[in-house]
Amino acid sequence: MTDKGNRFLPHIISRTDIVRFCVITSLAVCCTLITALSYSRSIDFINYQLFFIPIIYAAFFYPKRGLLVAFACGIAYQAVGYYYRYPDYTAMVTVTSEAILFVIIACMISYFIEKIRQGETRYRSVFEHSQLGIALFNRADFTIRQTNTRFQDMLDYTTEEITGKQFSSLCLTPRDKERFLERIAKSEASENFETRLTTKSGSGYWVNLSWNTIDETTISCTAVNINGRKIAEKLNNDNMMKYSQLTENSPNGILLIQHETIRFSNPAFSVFSGYGKNELAGKHLADFVDAQDRDEFMEFARHWSENKPVHGEIEIRFVTKTGDTRLGSLTANSILHLEKPATMINIVDISEKQRLSDKIHEDNERRRGIIITVAHELRTPLQPILGYLNLLLSDPDGFGIVEDTKKILERCLVSVDRERQIINQMLDLSVLDSGKLKLSYSTFPLEPLVRSIIDTSGYLSKAEVTVDIPESVTLTADKDRIYSVIDSLLSNAVSYSKPPRRINITYHSEPGDANHHISVQDNGIGIEQNAFSSIFEPFQLADSAKLSRRYDRIGLSLSIAKKVVQMHSGDISVKSAVNTGSTFTIDLPREMKNAS
Repeated sequence: MTDKGNRFLPHIISRTDIVRFCVITSLAVCCTLITALSYSRSIDFINYQLFFIPIIYAAFFYPKRGLLVAFACGIAYQAVGYYYRYPDYTAMVTVTSEAILFVIIACMISYFIEKIRQGETRYRSVFEHSQLGIALFNRADFTIRQTNTRFQDMLDYTTEEITGKQFSSLCLTPRDKERFLERIAKSEASENFETRLTTKSGSGYWVNLSWNTIDETTISCTAVNINGRKIAEKLNNDNMMKYSQLTENSPNGILLIQHETIRFSNPAFSVFSGYGKNELAGKHLADFVDAQDRDEFMEFARHWSENKPVHGEIEIRFVTKTGDTRLGSLTANSILHLEKPATMINIVDISEKQRLSDKIHEDNERRRGIIITVAHELRTPLQPILGYLNLLLSDPDGFGIVEDTKKILERCLVSVDRERQIINQMLDLSVLDSGKLKLSYSTFPLEPLVRSIIDTSGYLSKAEVTVDIPESVTLTADKDRIYSVIDSLLSNAVSYSKPPRRINITYHSEPGDANHHISVQDNGIGIEQNAFSSIFEPFQLADSAKLSRRYDRIGLSLSIAKKVVQMHSGDISVKSAVNTGSTFTIDLPREMKNAS
């Protein structure tokens, strides 16, 4: 899904930027109004810290423009402060120093964000100079967005020729294309997929593909050249001279093992290990394996030493002549050499791939840490604000608040409470993504739980809710987490339904069925079929630009609900028809394998 934008003069402004601009502007205006109110009413406990909310938000997403927001907030704060504090020059100096603090905070945030983006620039350098072929393509239609020179050299394309092509169109034959589409449809993260790509001249080229989703629209695919290995396998024979000719120029390490010792090694393995051909001859391959992987390697080697078929690949760390450690992907094939059984070992250097994987993991952890830190910092000043606003609205006459001011405070309370809910959902999602959440299993009846959710959240006052759940049904799960999942689905059903709102909650499970099925049906606006998968992604709505404004939602609840259900070894599915309604179904196993 792309972030479409609107053209403004010579620039195209994305919808995301428009939404963020509205949020920043709204927060800044709210802060200014609240500050003016606090000065006019001499409410000292509402102070300049309010302005940190729009400043931090702006500086996080737009480091340089965030400084402009800080300047604007500082000017607004000074204007309000000067107006009410003049001619108290001491108070005016204090106001100025607090406004300067806005800019200092924005500068600090911008500095650290720029540091992180410099790290991304270094990652870009690794991408360009990697010894592995790398291609970035669109997740929806497989259009290639970018490739590095190694990938282009493999297929003999230039940047202009390969950019814009569909990655699937590079498959050599219809069968190769069908296999690729089947594999990527099953999983958007895959490793060691061997296939043939077509070069510019139309010939086939064997590669080992691994891909992973790096964001909601982009897939990163790594291509390892295994053309030489595949050719060697196809021409497998016992003629040492012909075999040598095939392997001398192979970019992959190739070894011939007989009687558990190395009989032949090609130059690529010498480059990989640092040892010359004469230094390798007659040695055991296990002598070059890192001690941590030796047991795993010996189990792998036992099959070929006993003349048993060897299937699959194994990743082993090798110690080079200089003492460094390199990671290799090994495959073994049984052959005949001089009319005697032997084993051909192919070793692909995947050290760079592992470093890239570790780098991506570190970057994801760093980003997650930033989100958690910022969320905590944003939530801290919100608590007293909520308390003070509730206090003021609980007794407006006692605080001398007129009706117009009361309406302003009520709007402020709604905005601040929504901000709090967003921050809490961001924290919940970060904890779920980190894998640190532990479930607390218990056995409980389902029907009373659903009734409790309906009563506590007041859904009966908003819609006609019917419950069809047998009283005998019990679940074995984390009760609090399942409570939040059902509450999220009910909240969505009520929010998106059309008057008269009718919500049906049903349970069904056939005899012998291994799962519970809990369905929440509404008569709402419905969801288009092509949006079914994306609505469970963070910050995704079926029509985000429209629905986030109309229904005051940002698309986190379904993502959190699905992750919780998946932790229970279950899933959430959806059936929907536009302008008719939607049915969300929770599938939970009757017996939890990991329940304690």
